[in-house]
Amino acid sequence: MTQALYRNTRAWQLTLGLLTCAALAGCDPAATGPANEAPEPGVMEATRNGPADAPEGSCWGKTVSPAVVERVTKQVQVKPASVNPDGTIGSLPVYRTEERQVIVTPRRDNWFQTPCPDVLTDEFISSLQRALMVRGGYSGAITGKLDTNTRAAVEQFQRTEGLNSAVLSLATARTLGLIAVPRDPSN
Repeated sequence: MTQALYRNTRAWQLTLGLLTCAALAGCDPAATGPANEAPEPGVMEATRNGPADAPEGSCWGKTVSPAVVERVTKQVQVKPASVNPDGTIGSLPVYRTEERQVIVTPRRDNWFQTPCPDVLTDEFISSLQRALMVRGGYSGAITGKLDTNTRAAVEQFQRTEGLNSAVLSLATARTLGLIAVPRDPSN
């Protein structure tokens, strides 16, 4: 009997140990999951996966406009008024308040064309840093690396142009004189 009890106790200890390990592994901050997944391509860096109608070989970035949600409150009649035979009101109607959320504007992906990664050479990034420095948006060293300071300067510059993204847009690169503007073939 003592041996059977020992085996059952030992089995419970092993089971409890395995469950504890599993629970602790679920709390591991390095574990992958929705909160720790990498951002969608195009949000933090350029990607060749753009909108459905994107030209072959083009690169894209994306910002996301969140949905606009409003809370709507309305009165719903639960019990109608009762009217006496002589036409007078016997009891007033009863209402309850209902609240619900209504999506006024749905979430929207805002795609914008970007220079492709093969264009983003050290020389290109150095030129980008110099162009931003001349315009007062970048004060770091000219490193040729798309580092945090460079991305912050790109985001600050683009915000004034109406684009809130640290991913360099093709329009911004053209505005800064880094990429040629296509010529109109009719001229």
